[in-house]
Amino acid sequence: MTLLQNSIKLALLLSFSMATSNCSSSSDTTEVVVTPAPTTPPTTGTNQMDFWLTKGNQTILLQKQPGNLTFGNSTNTYANIEVDESKTFQTIDGFGYTLTGGSAQVINQLSAQKRQELLKELFGNDANGIAISYLRLSIGASDLNATPFTYDDLPNGQTDVTLSKFSLTPDQADVIPMLKEIIAINPTIKIMATPWSPPVWMKDNNSFVGGSLKPEFYNVYAKYFVKYIQAMKAEGITIDAITPQNEPLHPGNNPSMLMLAQQQADFIKNHLGPEFKAANLNTKIVAYDHNCNKPEYPIAVLGDTGANPFVDGSAFHLYEGDISALETVHNAFPTKNIYFTEQYTSSTGSFSGDLKWHVKNVIIGSMRNWSKTALEWNLANNASFDPNTPGGCTTCKGALTINSSDSFTRNVGYYIIAHASKFVPTGSVRISSNNSGNLNTVAFKTPAGKKVLLIENDGETTTLFNIKYNGTWITTSLEGNSVGTYIW
Repeated sequence: MTLLQNSIKLALLLSFSMATSNCSSSSDTTEVVVTPAPTTPPTTGTNQMDFWLTKGNQTILLQKQPGNLTFGNSTNTYANIEVDESKTFQTIDGFGYTLTGGSAQVINQLSAQKRQELLKELFGNDANGIAISYLRLSIGASDLNATPFTYDDLPNGQTDVTLSKFSLTPDQADVIPMLKEIIAINPTIKIMATPWSPPVWMKDNNSFVGGSLKPEFYNVYAKYFVKYIQAMKAEGITIDAITPQNEPLHPGNNPSMLMLAQQQADFIKNHLGPEFKAANLNTKIVAYDHNCNKPEYPIAVLGDTGANPFVDGSAFHLYEGDISALETVHNAFPTKNIYFTEQYTSSTGSFSGDLKWHVKNVIIGSMRNWSKTALEWNLANNASFDPNTPGGCTTCKGALTINSSDSFTRNVGYYIIAHASKFVPTGSVRISSNNSGNLNTVAFKTPAGKKVLLIENDGETTTLFNIKYNGTWITTSLEGNSVGTYIW
């Protein structure tokens, strides 16, 4: 073959190669240009910031990221997230869940070793722990118990005004032993308790569902709270706070009760508050415990001059309304505390959608609007979303699914809370940080002096930005549909 023939052959091969490289499998010869996602500028030097990441596509789940993040002052045009510890807000009580009776029941189906490993992961503060610092309990059953009950249930037609038959027995099998295990792991955990219903003999419809507390039993019911707190204390369990009624404007659940704002104010000022005082209880009384669409309810209770001195603050859920309602109530009564106490993730939700919405609203939103706590709903259930009462929630997905005696799954609710609880202990103080574009943020200073910045990227694309602190900054990036916690 001549040199000319070789040259022609080589040219033909190159031509064919270039043509096929621009063809798709469907023989479409239109060239496809892929624009690479922006990448974080390389950094050098000693690492000065830890970065933990969860992606909405679940390819990374609460993992510490490699590489060095170092502060500098090289100028750029990226957005600034500025953290200013000179501007301080509320002190944080904690992050966590409701330990429903059903949660304790299914976790207890794990083997002893697996259960202990799980509880240490949930409540421990070692490298593998997420350091849950706050729990909510139901006083009696919630709708995520197998059956409704209280601590003084009687045959129809009977009453017990002396509460001589009061007993914690229904919780002795699962909830109380588990709380003791949890307290052994985290002795400083804070606990709030709330009833879904009083004993039905105290109600005007003699039913677990709906009805109202009979006025003649207001004082007996106040003593019921005192007995509960004292009985739990005798078990080694300190109740830090109570609310008089879970979701007082939702009487259709099983169990449930209607308690209007005026009724709650009357109950607190004339019965619950005085009984707590007489018993020398330090347990806080927190009003409302329902949705953000009715800030006028806690404002009415706090505005009652007789109830106000007994009330520590108010608690909220976000099934209706906007999270800014917390600040509305704070502004009306700035010396009273704010608590966010419940939000569920649904069995029909997506990981990415729930991660973004809950971190944006429940964690960042509640904290930016003065809340001392951010709690998701139930800690655990089984693969069928059981147990629940007849008429109770059948789509409430726990932070954990207990699959068998040696297997459990961490669901989106686990990561929503863990991105805060692992890094922001009780006693931390919220400090100033700004939002920018799709980046929603909240920042804290821990008792040890560390700064913690939680960021949720509400967009679909990677965003480059600066974390600015004390006049210097770190340039980094966060993918869309992702959550990052930054610690320095």
